[in-house]
Amino acid sequence: MKLKGTLIIAALAALFILFNAAYVVDETEQVVVTQFGRIVGKPKSEPGLYFRLPLIQDLTYFPKNLQLWDGNPGQINTLDKTYIWVDTFARWRIVDPVKFYQTVNNTIRAKGQLDAIIDPAVRDFITSNSLLEAVRNSNRELDTFEVGLEEAKKSQPDQLTMGREKIMRGVMEQALPKLAQFGIEVVDVKIKRINYVQEVRESVYGRMVAERRQIAEKFRSEGRGEAQKILGEKERDLKRITSEAYRTAQETIGKAEAEATRLFAEVYGIDPEFYSFFKTLETYGEALDERSTLVLSTDAGFLKYLKGGAVSP
Repeated sequence: MKLKGTLIIAALAALFILFNAAYVVDETEQVVVTQFGRIVGKPKSEPGLYFRLPLIQDLTYFPKNLQLWDGNPGQINTLDKTYIWVDTFARWRIVDPVKFYQTVNNTIRAKGQLDAIIDPAVRDFITSNSLLEAVRNSNRELDTFEVGLEEAKKSQPDQLTMGREKIMRGVMEQALPKLAQFGIEVVDVKIKRINYVQEVRESVYGRMVAERRQIAEKFRSEGRGEAQKILGEKERDLKRITSEAYRTAQETIGKAEAEATRLFAEVYGIDPEFYSFFKTLETYGEALDERSTLVLSTDAGFLKYLKGGAVSP
């Protein structure tokens, strides 16, 4: 029984040691093994199952994938004395975990070293170049979305000498050897945002608003002029159409009256006495009404058809 108990205890102890001796490294990690504070063997950077001496050797895990460094936004004066607000970021990784462990030891301290190296490099390059160099990559013609750069264009040549991409490449090249001693490699450095400081921004916005108002007023003035031109053409065309219609109507009326006169003349020529009677009745209808008063002698010709005489055959 004692032997059996001893074997069980030994088996449990072996399982405990085996469990504590085994460790796993995944594809996003790398491990430095230390024994009493000293590094033992090479760092484990390939994913898989590994073993160590339990209770004697310690494991320190470091990330192997890309890490983000977000710079502190700050005010920088460009070469052409323009105050701008610059915000940068970078991607970095641990390429030598042994140096990293011996120097900074953790990602928090590593980011402090990145702050101390990348931020001054960005400031040096921005202050050594104009605003135009910091915001543009090519010499293409500015479009309406770049109207805030007029001040820089006034004091800078049209052709770029570096451009934004070269400035960022220069920052990275300056930072690489300084960070190599910490086992860190900077993969990329980019400017997240560039903006004018508050005072300059308000002035630029004010100028942009004034320019847009001037353009809007120009469009309104041109629109009013075009509207007056269209109204004038409309009035002219309306008068021309009315005049032509009136002339056509008068010509038609004249032709109709002439034709009517011709027909009346033909008809009345057959019976002149009837014509005289008919025209006299028309005259009565136009000259006399219920309020008319006429004083005529009995032999007046105007009343010849009112004196009881019928129209003679």
